[in-house]
Amino acid sequence: MGEAAAASDPAPAMQTARGRVAPPMPWRTRLAVMAAGYLTDATRRADGTINRRLLGVLDKPVPASPTPRSGVASRDLTIGGDDPSAPLPLRARLFHPSPADSGEATRPRPLPVVVFFHGGGFAYLSASSPSYDAACRRIARYAAAAVLSVDYRRSPEHKFPAPYDDGLAALRFLDSHPDLAAGDAHHSPTTPPIDVSRCYLAGDSAGGNIAHHVASRYASNPSAFARVRLRGLIAIQPFFGGEERTPSELRLAGAPIVSVPRTDWMWRAFLPPGADRAHEACSPDAAVAGLGGRESFPPVTVVVGGYDPLQDWQRRYCDALRREGKEVRVLEYPDAIHAFYVFPEFGDAKDLMLRIKEIIAGGGGGE
Repeated sequence: MGEAAAASDPAPAMQTARGRVAPPMPWRTRLAVMAAGYLTDATRRADGTINRRLLGVLDKPVPASPTPRSGVASRDLTIGGDDPSAPLPLRARLFHPSPADSGEATRPRPLPVVVFFHGGGFAYLSASSPSYDAACRRIARYAAAAVLSVDYRRSPEHKFPAPYDDGLAALRFLDSHPDLAAGDAHHSPTTPPIDVSRCYLAGDSAGGNIAHHVASRYASNPSAFARVRLRGLIAIQPFFGGEERTPSELRLAGAPIVSVPRTDWMWRAFLPPGADRAHEACSPDAAVAGLGGRESFPPVTVVVGGYDPLQDWQRRYCDALRREGKEVRVLEYPDAIHAFYVFPEFGDAKDLMLRIKEIIAGGGGGE
């Protein structure tokens, strides 16, 4: 067998004494997945803090690109600088697909907007991390939507409820900037504006948890928003938990990216002092309690992966939403690891982009 053929061969499925914990994947993907786990383990200090300097080297941020790349341009914004109720100015990255060159001088139709929250256990990664810059670029391109990726404050420096406050600040920012164009003032008049009345919340892992809690806060007082209307919530393998170990956590011990020791550390870093995992930030039942009376809570799409140790908690989240009478659609990917969609070489990653496109085109996400 030649070198080229060997390099393209998939790595074998990851195995432990309990059985298979990941599907076969290309060697390059296997190395990237291992690097993701190394990033968290190598930067955690014994005193419960994170070595942010080392993290900045291992997760080197990529700049925004006003010139379109892969059909999508981006620029960085500051959120909350003119809002006295905002906790502090926040950064966000706005992605927008390039307008089609139709030869017409008329302004194109406004774009729906996806407010996106990255994963990383509340503690890691950012809107400018290479993996999330690329993922948001793909969402914008496939869904023909603007994507506002929020650089929320991270734990352990900023515990609950900091990222939820930041997510709500992002919605207030959109509400107070209804004429925000997807491009900046130097773009042509054909640059699509944003339609904040077609707003979606999305996120993966911890970002899916944040998206839920921001939607819940919005729904508790929708009249506070003059223009923003939530049309859907896309929770990609959302991060919830509890004190006990679920069957999927036990069965998939040793799975890539997510492990019980890592998630234990992340909950300690994020939850307020003295809180256990019955807390509303962690427990799916507590997070959903009372939503039955909040009519403005949007339809939910939950993405579940068959090789994700967190899948049992995600299914409990779906069950809790249904008990509250909320619309839920579950997208099952039996061969998907946690965070699979940030690796475009997985076929399921493209399929998810197509499902997100359908959700936004259809104006919702529930059954």
